[in-house]
Amino acid sequence: MTREEKSIAIEDLTAQLAGTNIIYVSDISGLNAETTSSLRRACFKAGIKLEVVKNTLLAKAMEASANDYGDLPSVLTGNSAIFISDVANAPGKIIKDFRKKSAKPVLKGAYINSEIYIGDDQLEALATIKSKEELLGELIGLLQSPAQRIISALQNKFAGSEEAEA
Repeated sequence: MTREEKSIAIEDLTAQLAGTNIIYVSDISGLNAETTSSLRRACFKAGIKLEVVKNTLLAKAMEASANDYGDLPSVLTGNSAIFISDVANAPGKIIKDFRKKSAKPVLKGAYINSEIYIGDDQLEALATIKSKEELLGELIGLLQSPAQRIISALQNKFAGSEEAEA
């Protein structure tokens, strides 16, 4: 790879990192072609971009990014692939699902909304993180619940007073 090609690759990676707040770094080395293809299909269906990257280029892109990746560049050893997603738990769920059949992918680390997660032991927590939509749904449900109880009570009282008049 020439110096110019490396520079372009770093710019591309920096742009990808700037466009998201959710990045998982994992090791997918050793997966056979069929399993890798299956992983790519699952990622595509879930709206996740999966890309094998060179560690040095990704480290330089992280350094050039406006985001603070903290200790995440320290996990960039061996083979690395990045999962870029709009949903915080989607890559974690896919990795966890694939781990039922094989030892890989191994989670090296993740950057989710300015939080850094290092190590494969974080996979369970990351797979169960609630998405923004799930949290908003729960919040709306909690806010609607008291109002619905008041409306129901008023309707019952109003219906009861109409029966008394009849």
